[in-house]
Amino acid sequence: MLNQKRLAITTILGFIAGFLSLWWMRAAYGVLPMSEEALLVLSCAVLGFAIGLSAWKIHWFWHGVIMGVIFSLPSDFANLWAGHSAGGFWAWLVGGLVIGFLIELITTPILHARRVPLPVPQTPQPHAGM
Repeated sequence: MLNQKRLAITTILGFIAGFLSLWWMRAAYGVLPMSEEALLVLSCAVLGFAIGLSAWKIHWFWHGVIMGVIFSLPSDFANLWAGHSAGGFWAWLVGGLVIGFLIELITTPILHARRVPLPVPQTPQPHAGM
């Protein structure tokens, strides 16, 4: 079962985080190529969507941190592959960690949109007449 409210909140928060990150990058580096700007916003939105969709049975804090790290790794390795410094790798990794944490912080303890655990399959029991 999926918590629709949680999925909508986390996806919207992902878009907001993407646009805030874009604003921060423009302030620091100026206008970026359109493809990099789109990638930045969409990667944060996908992170928010994945956090809302996930049903891991771990504490909300660790859920946000782990998902943030996992979803920032592709961009991290792409930046290294493109020849950017290793400092940029760690900046993207920490940025993903912080964004994942903040999405979970706002969604779970503040807005109370909890994850719905997956139903546990029941083992059929023999009937008394058999």
